[in-house]
Amino acid sequence: MNATDPVHIACAHCGATNRVPAARLAENPTCGRCGQALLAGEPIELTDANFDAVVGGTELPVVVDFWAPWCGPCRMMAPAYAQAAGLLKGRVLLAKVNSDDSPRTAARFAIRSIPTLVRLERGQEVRRASGALPAGQIVAFAS
Repeated sequence: MNATDPVHIACAHCGATNRVPAARLAENPTCGRCGQALLAGEPIELTDANFDAVVGGTELPVVVDFWAPWCGPCRMMAPAYAQAAGLLKGRVLLAKVNSDDSPRTAARFAIRSIPTLVRLERGQEVRRASGALPAGQIVAFAS
């Protein structure tokens, strides 16, 4: 990727696709339509309603944490996942999907246990890991 080439990033808030110069990905880009942060260095929430638009409209790799609020290991991994999002800011987009609230997306990815991490490139699954991981292993998985 050339530093002057634009990278397409879909806004998780309004769905607009934004072109961000690759050299500026770590500079807190905001959506041109709604003004929300595109790469805030924290996981974004995706749902059945916005999953395809965000993942399909984002050229960066996307790592999705399928989780549920009642899941102890999911809650245990949440701070590590947030830390990894900060470490990967501008290089990988980290997202969370509540598998109870978004059953169609969870079923489409055949989620059988949580937490499950799925790495997507251009919307296609390329890697998967199940179970709670520390931040360093999440970063290694995402990279």
